[in-house]
This record gives sequence, structure tokens and C-alpha cells, in this order.
Amino acid sequence: MWKPKVTWLRIGLAAFMLYLAPAASFAQDKATYQVPPKAIADLVDAPNTPSISFSRDGEMMLVLERAGNPSIEDLAQPELRIAGIRINPATTGPSRTGGVENFKIRKTRSGDEIQVKGLPAKPKLSGFSFSKDEKFLSFYHTEADGVTLWVVDMVTYEAKQLGDLKVNMVYGNATTWTPENTIIVKAVNPKRGTMPQAPLAPVGPNVQETSGNAAPSRTYQDLLTNPYEEDLFAYFMDSQLMEVMLDGSQKPVGAPGMIKGMSLSPDGKFLMVDRIQRPFSYLVPASRFPYDVEVLDRTGKQVKLITSRPLDEVRPTGFDATVEGPRSISWRADKGATLYWVEAQDGGDPRKQMEEREIIYTWDAPFNGEKQKLAAIGYRFGGITWSEDKNFALLSERWFASRQERVSVINPENPAQKPRVIIERSSDDIYNDPGSPVTKTNEFGRSVLLKKGDDVFMTSEGGSPDGSYPFLSAFNVKKKEQKILWRSEAPFYERVVRVLNADATEFITLKESTELQPNYWLVNTKRRIAPMQLTDFENPYAAIAGIQKELVTYSRKDGLNLSAVIYTPEGYDAERDGPLPVVMWAYPREYKSAEVAAQVRGSKHTFTRLSWGSPLYWVTQGYAIMDRTEMPIVGEGEIEPNDSFVEQLVANAEAAIDYIVERGIGDRNRIAVGGHSYGPL
Repeated sequence: MWKPKVTWLRIGLAAFMLYLAPAASFAQDKATYQVPPKAIADLVDAPNTPSISFSRDGEMMLVLERAGNPSIEDLAQPELRIAGIRINPATTGPSRTGGVENFKIRKTRSGDEIQVKGLPAKPKLSGFSFSKDEKFLSFYHTEADGVTLWVVDMVTYEAKQLGDLKVNMVYGNATTWTPENTIIVKAVNPKRGTMPQAPLAPVGPNVQETSGNAAPSRTYQDLLTNPYEEDLFAYFMDSQLMEVMLDGSQKPVGAPGMIKGMSLSPDGKFLMVDRIQRPFSYLVPASRFPYDVEVLDRTGKQVKLITSRPLDEVRPTGFDATVEGPRSISWRADKGATLYWVEAQDGGDPRKQMEEREIIYTWDAPFNGEKQKLAAIGYRFGGITWSEDKNFALLSERWFASRQERVSVINPENPAQKPRVIIERSSDDIYNDPGSPVTKTNEFGRSVLLKKGDDVFMTSEGGSPDGSYPFLSAFNVKKKEQKILWRSEAPFYERVVRVLNADATEFITLKESTELQPNYWLVNTKRRIAPMQLTDFENPYAAIAGIQKELVTYSRKDGLNLSAVIYTPEGYDAERDGPLPVVMWAYPREYKSAEVAAQVRGSKHTFTRLSWGSPLYWVTQGYAIMDRTEMPIVGEGEIEPNDSFVEQLVANAEAAIDYIVERGIGDRNRIAVGGHSYGPL
């Protein structure tokens, strides 16, 4: 019979006083790190399953073997928390990062696997990126004193370091391949000097001024607080763009500066660069500091200053508030060198009623002419997915306050043609989600729509009252009808990760079940042959393979349907063994519709994964786990969800507790509630 293993620690006042009294006798004792019960430690130390990254055509797989949990030495590395970012000052990179310790190349169809040779000692690898022709593969290696750039020749499978430069990984992307198989790198400025030293005494008081006007502001972590931290931020952002050749030679591109991002045009002739400017702010993170957007030619000469974005400290009220002026500036994927962006026409204020709330513009290189209006929308801009057909693209827009989203067909060659809405829905409605467009790679190496006639291929989570059953479909943009081409079937949870041909009849899926570790499969629906398994990763959590998992639904007192996933120990029977202590894991979410809030989310067929923050470790200690416990906060019409936040939160918790207690699984007097961020409220 299954026996619960619950340990309780009770320290009385008398014992506590006895502990404190002889404090001096313990003063020299060295504290050590404590370890959890062996069952938990074994799960924490379980080997990581390799992750997979596919080449553009899906014919090659990178098998990335990730390192285990970080050591105490890794966690003890210095960390700067400034301007909303966390920096390891020794490496000019992010702090607390993991990495890949080995990787192999596997041929997708044959299964042949090649070990890459010449990897650095004690590898800590990241940032894998194929060249446009996929003859080379670049990656980063984090060393004790910085991040170096490496490249693999995909003919010899030999890796080597490129040059002696150090990559600046503090903020934004750091490398991009050119069509000529050179790499543009955001390197640490070799002339930046030494790190600023903290003054022995502050140069003066910290003073912040206000105009006296009320202004909404989010709460941010790790903001700048004094002039010394400003100097530190400027020092670590100081970068020099370098073009690095495959022989390791290099040359500077443009002037150094506080470069936060760069993007090469699809034809490789122009480089868009974002440069942070002063003044910095103590109220918002680096992402909202002033910055210039400029376009350089490949020699580094400025072709055009596109815009100078001011400090973004104060915005109008509302989640749909945004900034004035150009934003979301990007290269069109279907043209050699054309920029596009959006500009709010309402001053960024969602309270203003406007038919043309935002306008999308385009501008062709070399940017001597006038910008061209591409389309006008009534919500906030969500993005554009381009296609090889220059007369066709999909434009998305959304409005957070009402949770509405639209997808429209636009004709980039005829901007006078009004966008034609093909999808309009609640973004929270998973039962009627047609999905996201499938893309392929075009002549420029950029992602564009996979399209056949009037059909756009889509993948969706496939939400339903029985849980999620992902599918692949063809969405007809003229008829606004969707035809399901393939769908996951019980008892598996399977989703398409890469479509391999033009008519979407061959694709790669990631397939799992409650007992089967996720693995990749090759599926062909046209030839009607059995799917071929591509990977065979073992279950790293065999010790808990027998735990019981159940997707359940229940109602709160106002009739709203809720759901959760309950885990109980292997062999547990409520009627026989009695109620257990419960760990309930939750995260409140706001909805504008009770009907949508009541939808079942998740799948009962997914593999049980463990992460550093998972509550599932405690199932080994005799606890029942109520995971993904739905906590919807609903506000319909003019009523906002948070107008009755506490009342609804209590009602959700009461419903969950009543359900697990009435099932005989949970002990009402031994229930703990936790969750990330918003969750433990």
C-alpha cells in the first residue's frame, strides 16, 4: 500500500530560546549548503534532454547537449543590475546564463550523426546561426573574461575561433551573416578603456524632478539610481561593429557607440543600427532610453538617419498606450532593401477615438524619396508576414483592452487597396484560434508565407473542451474557411514544428504523451507511409514515471467553468489512502469574456516536465499537486477585470479547494498556494 512521506518541522518557543541563548558557541561554525531528500535531488540532477534546431530546409538537425544545473561557482559570479538588465562584468554578457556543452550534426532522413571537432575546452556555447547558404555555422563561447566568436565548416565539421575580438552580449543581437559569408559582429569597443570605479563618496544628492502632472508608470526592476551607474551602463554598452572574415581578419564598420541593435538588409547592402543616446532615465529601463536609428552602407558610412527617438518615460493611460513617431522599424522580408514601420495617429493615447489609429509606412533605399503609406489600421500594429507574391501579405493588429485581434490581407503593390479582414476574434479564445502562418525561406534567406493559391498554411494549438489537439490547416483567404490537413490524436500531444514541402504534406512533428518523452517524427500525409521517428531521447524522470496525472474541470460559485491538472503519487488511491497535503500552483489571468475564460487550457496527454520552478518535485514527498489551476479574472463590457480582482480570486481559490477536498484527494487544512510573480498573490 502507498504510504505518504510527509515531514513536519515544529519549533516551540522554548526550543527557539535555547537555540538563541548559546549563540557565541556557534559563531565559528561554518554553515554548509543543505540538500533536499534524495528523491528530489535525483530529479534535479537528471540529465538534460538535448534540444534540436533544424536547418532551413529541415535536412539537418543540430543536436544541442545542454549542461546540467549551474555550479555554486557559476552562481557566485559577479552581477551588475543596471538599467533593467543584468550583466556579468567579467564577460560583458548576461549574468546567470547556461550553455551548450557539446553539439552534433544529424542528417534528418538518414539519421547519420557527426560529432563536431575542435570545440573549445570547457565549452559554454550559445547563439547558433547558419550562414545564408548553410555552408557555415557560427556560435558564441563564453569564457572567463569574455565571449568569443566561433565558426564550423559544414563540409569538414571542424570548429575554429574567428579572430581575437570579444562579443558585446549585454543587450540585443550581436551577430549577423552577410551574403558573402562574412559576419557583422557587435564587438566590445577595443578602445573603451577600464571599467569606471565607484567613488568613495557620492558627488551629490540624487535628485529627481517632476512636473507635478499625474502620469501612470509600470514597476521595473534594476533601474539606474546614480551617476556612477550611468557611467557603468555607458561603459558596458560601448561597442564597435566589426566585419569578420572566415580567415579571422576583421575591419571596423562605422563609429563605435552604445549600440543596442543592428539588422542587415535582405540584399546585404545596408545595415540598420540603433544607437542609445543620453539622457538616461532612473524611471524606465534601457529599452526606453533615447536612441537614433540610422542606416549605414557596408563600409560604415551613414546613408540616412531614419529617426531620433526621444526618452520614453511618460505615456498616456492604458495598456494600449504607445509612443509617438516611428516604431517597430524593420526590413521587408520580400524586398532587397525596403524599411517599414508604424506611426500612431492618436498621439499614443488609446482614449482617443480614431478610424485610422495607426499608419504603416515603407521607404525604399537609398531613402532619398518620400516615405509611402502602406496601410491604415484601427487597432495597434501587431506585425506583417510577407510573401514571395509581392501583391500579398498578412497584416495583424490587436487591441488589448477588448482582447480583440484582426488579420487582414493587404496588397503591398497597391497601397490604395483597403486591407481586407480575414480573421477577427478574441485573442484569448483558444477554441476558435485558426493559428499562426507557416513560413518558408525565400531567396534572401528570410521567412515568408508558405502559400499555395488562395490557401495560407497555419498551425494551431487546437484548443477544445477536451483539451488541446494541435493541427495543421490550409486557410482559404478568399472564402475565410479553414481545412484541417492533420491533427494530433489521443493519447498523444503532437504538434508540427517544421513543414518541409510546398503543399504541406511532409512535415516534422514533436510528439509526446504522459509516459513518452517528447521526440521528433517525420510525417508524410501524401505517401501514406508510417511516420518515421527521428530522435529517441530517453525519459530523464523515470523515477516519477508512475505518478498519476488528471486534467479536471469544475465550477466556481457563479457557474464559471475552471480547470486544473492534478498530480498524485504513484499508487495513490484517495478512498484507500485518505487526503494529502496539497501544493496548488496558479497564475491569475484577466479576460473580457466569461465564455472565453471558462475554456479548458492545456492537455492531459503532455509529458510531465520538471523545471527549476516546478512544484512537481513535491509529489515525491507525498503531496498532491494542483498545477495550472485556472484563476480567471473576468470583466465584461465597460467593467475592467481588476475592478473585482480580490472577490474573483477568492472565488477561484474556494472552487479549487472545494473540488480537491470533495474528491477526497486534498486535506483542507494542509493546502499551500504558490506561483510565479502574480501567482502567489
